Amino acid sequence: MGTMFSSFFLAGFECSTHRRADGSRLDLLASSQHDIHADKDYRRLRALGIAAARDGVRWHRIEVSPHHYDWSSAEPMVEAARQAGMQVVWDLCHYGWPDDIDIWSPEFVERFAAFAAAAARHIARGSSTPLWFCPVNEISYWAWAGAEVGLINPATHGRGAELKRQLVRAAVAAMKAIGAEHPDARFVFAEPLIHVDGGAGSLEERAAAEAYRLSQFEVFDMLSGRMAPELGGCPSLLDVVGVNFYPDNQWYLHGSTIPLGHHAYRPLRLMLREVHERYGRPVAILETGAEGTARAAWLHYVVGEVAAAIEDGVPLAGVCLYPILDYAGWQNGRLCPVGLLSIADERGERVLDRAFAEELASQQRRIERLLGEAGRGGPAAQLIPAAAAPQQ
Repeated sequence: MGTMFSSFFLAGFECSTHRRADGSRLDLLASSQHDIHADKDYRRLRALGIAAARDGVRWHRIEVSPHHYDWSSAEPMVEAARQAGMQVVWDLCHYGWPDDIDIWSPEFVERFAAFAAAAARHIARGSSTPLWFCPVNEISYWAWAGAEVGLINPATHGRGAELKRQLVRAAVAAMKAIGAEHPDARFVFAEPLIHVDGGAGSLEERAAAEAYRLSQFEVFDMLSGRMAPELGGCPSLLDVVGVNFYPDNQWYLHGSTIPLGHHAYRPLRLMLREVHERYGRPVAILETGAEGTARAAWLHYVVGEVAAAIEDGVPLAGVCLYPILDYAGWQNGRLCPVGLLSIADERGERVLDRAFAEELASQQRRIERLLGEAGRGGPAAQLIPAAAAPQQ
């Protein structure tokens, strides 16, 4: 028995490239300087027992004109990963796209599929291991933030459902384009895992809360073809089901966040089980983290729930610490202390958050013991298989 990734804990590099509502383009790989310090970053993480990561290639910087690609912004990172022995799940579209494309047009789907295939060809050069991709990051959140409430590009309102369908259409086209050339390529998506509670509201309000909660599954339902099959989804396209889980992912309908420990707070282990039972695929937490002094405590809670889910039979492929680096906030550029490592200094050095690192080491030992029991036929045996990719 083996795990799906090179290490159970992954490092997530924030690689958003969207435009804010005011038109300003963000590039978090550049502002965190990971794009120029990737080799140091990867090697530092390998020394901390992390051998797998989520990282990104920046579509808007690579496709300099239609179907013409400049890989100079990506190649140093791809090569650094090879040299450091870091397995990478590459994000291909993390909220940003080239300015000359209308996101609502058929051209967006066609151009993205062509870019995805070209990226796979480029990354595959010299690689002997299966490629891993997250084609489109957080489709549900992007649809809401970009087209329902206008916080990020395309910065419009009331078109969230339309954008969700368009992004699924593009993701399906990209997976098929990659799969045609690399049948062993693996895919994972990162969708918010949420709970919405109706509280003491009326029956109608509680039903509305449950409908909202169930809407979190729409993207996976579309990708697997059980919903809106005209978008091209089918069961074979749903590989590893990735979820994002943060301290504010549970709330009352039209109300406040439900705090951890409150009677209305749903245990993460049950949420993970629901996802697995719904789709019958391995599950990975593709993003989780907290800010400041909450970092270590949050990791302690999440991994405790992950261990309980594994012992209960849920195949958990891994947990990605996201973001792994402190970064400048989207809206105002404030320093967000969320990472295991700090923003780089003038020499490219980063400071390790000691409390977070100590908690991570403790949880690494915990998961290692659990997987060791599985290898000896213990209670977690055969629960985290090195699963084969679905048929393309």
